[in-house]
Amino acid sequence: MIELLKTIFLGIVEGITEWLPVSSTGHLLLVDEFLQLDAAKDFKDVFFYVIQLGAILAVVFLFWDQLWPFGRKPKGGILVKEKTISLWCKVVVACIPGALAAVLLEDWIDEHMETPVVIAAALIAYGVGFLVVERWNRSRQPRVGKVEEISYPTALGIGLFQVLSIIPGTSRSGACIIGALILGVSRPAAARFTFQMAVPVMLGMSLLKLLKFGRAFTGSELWILLLGSAMAFVVSMVVIRGLMNYIRKHGFEVFGYYRIVLGIIILFYFYLVR
Repeated sequence: MIELLKTIFLGIVEGITEWLPVSSTGHLLLVDEFLQLDAAKDFKDVFFYVIQLGAILAVVFLFWDQLWPFGRKPKGGILVKEKTISLWCKVVVACIPGALAAVLLEDWIDEHMETPVVIAAALIAYGVGFLVVERWNRSRQPRVGKVEEISYPTALGIGLFQVLSIIPGTSRSGACIIGALILGVSRPAAARFTFQMAVPVMLGMSLLKLLKFGRAFTGSELWILLLGSAMAFVVSMVVIRGLMNYIRKHGFEVFGYYRIVLGIIILFYFYLVR
């Protein structure tokens, strides 16, 4: 029962932090420090990735009409949504740099950079980045107002920023959103494009982790995966809706300040208290 309660809490943390630009890695590091799952390290590595599948399903559920490229014509027949297909093509272009970086560098990153100081430094650096970019944006109007207006060069540029997210503590959504804002994309369009990019990215990463794990799960491990994913799904539904409503009227400064404070807390705890 204690392990199930830990799993529920971890699912809640994943559901909140995966979509907010605050780094799920940094938060899960802190949570696992105090509420460690009674499981092997290999399984926990898989768990922290696989529960993202629940978060992915939340995006698919909320944006199904915008994600599915087919529909029905009023008088019968299949309707092909050309704008949706075009957007998916741009998402594929945006995902290429991150996929190459993950294939080439993921093992080295996991071995050498998953440390508290790297995570804290990334949290603080991108927190400052949000503050700087938002203040810069006050003096200019976004040139891309809607997600459908994102061009292929802009999509590739966002994808190049996503490469930075392989550094623990950066936040995949945070890197993509900062990149989109710098490239002149509006906040709602940046968030929507980032959410859509997450579907193939997180699905691919989760499947790779499952393949690397390479063995059947025990009954208790399977229950932990299912419960964590379910909680991540439910919480993600609420968080995504709330974030989209929030950024229509507000900027990302609050997340910048939050990241800086969290980075300082991590440094303080792991190097002065622990």
